[in-house]
Amino acid sequence: MLIGIDPYICVIKRRIIMNKAKRQAIIAGNWKMNKTPAETTALINEMKPLVADANCEVVLCVPFIDIAAAVEAAKGSNIKIGAENVHFKASGAYTGEISAEMLTAAGVEYVVIGHSERRQYFGETDQTVNLRTLAAVNAGLKAIVCVGETLEQRELGYTETLLKYQTKMALTNVSAEQLKNVVIAYEPVWAIGTGVTATADQADEGNGYVRAAIAEVYGAEVAETVTIQYGGSMNAGNADELVAKVNVDGGLIGGASLKAQDFSVIVKAASK
Repeated sequence: MLIGIDPYICVIKRRIIMNKAKRQAIIAGNWKMNKTPAETTALINEMKPLVADANCEVVLCVPFIDIAAAVEAAKGSNIKIGAENVHFKASGAYTGEISAEMLTAAGVEYVVIGHSERRQYFGETDQTVNLRTLAAVNAGLKAIVCVGETLEQRELGYTETLLKYQTKMALTNVSAEQLKNVVIAYEPVWAIGTGVTATADQADEGNGYVRAAIAEVYGAEVAETVTIQYGGSMNAGNADELVAKVNVDGGLIGGASLKAQDFSVIVKAASK
């Protein structure tokens, strides 16, 4: 026994680390409003050999207009294609929206839901995030559900409260079986597209709050199997430190996912 270390704490830490090994690390690129179909084909073709040996799930979430090109370019590779949003209705008078059934028919496997930019610019709420999540998993899609706090909320000490609330709201009426197709991405709003990154400890803490919220609803055993990504200016320079943390199971990557070499470095970090 190590001197000065509680053996019970050692057992708990060993158990958590073992469970991290059982969780699937996922590196998902979120292209946002970038790339034409032709550029999509070129970038994926450049990426394919760079990530071919990945020991983690590799996903590219692209604009709706690029889905067909992305699915075609990714054929025969280990790259999965995702969308950046999904509507909660199967059909109807929702101009500009895309249903889960449309996405699955197009060959999409993943979809980002509740990204902070959707919340900030397009009126996304915790309630609509939940409805979109249910629509996605009911259609067989894997949902990457985003949660995160603003700088003001962090400075006021509300990070834990907010992350737990957002997580529980997003997962309302999601069964334990459906939860197997849900990934949570902790993305501190103050670190998205700003170049400011949460420290590795802050990322691990935030992801830990999310995992605790899942444990409060589904139990600890289930919570320890859920993939929780960090999203917020993860890049080739800081990926190793971030993904080494116990509660960080990959990343939701913005700008770095538009550069094949940078993205491959992050994938390699998550594959260790």
